[in-house]
Amino acid sequence: MRKGFDKHIRLSKEELNELRRKAQASCLTESALIRHLIMGFTPKEKPDDRFYDVMRELSSISNNINQLATKANTLNFIDAPMLEKEVLRWHKFQSDVERTFLQPDRSIE
Repeated sequence: MRKGFDKHIRLSKEELNELRRKAQASCLTESALIRHLIMGFTPKEKPDDRFYDVMRELSSISNNINQLATKANTLNFIDAPMLEKEVLRWHKFQSDVERTFLQPDRSIE
């Protein structure tokens, strides 16, 4: 349980509705949303199903490349460093996609 202080604020009906909408869209509680905003982050909305389909596909491709690299290294018939470079490239791409779709942006103050 979070230890801290209670802070009560007054919001108009429109502000309350907007707080609820933004919290729901980002899959955060209202309190978590407010804490993110206070710390200078703007949470992103939960991505649609396409994002998760892309991530599953990328994960599958990365796994296959890793398996190929292991096999190629064992049998010594393919350029393992080149294949490893591709594995790292795919992992970086996956990380970039996650950062784009999921991680909150820092607000400019």
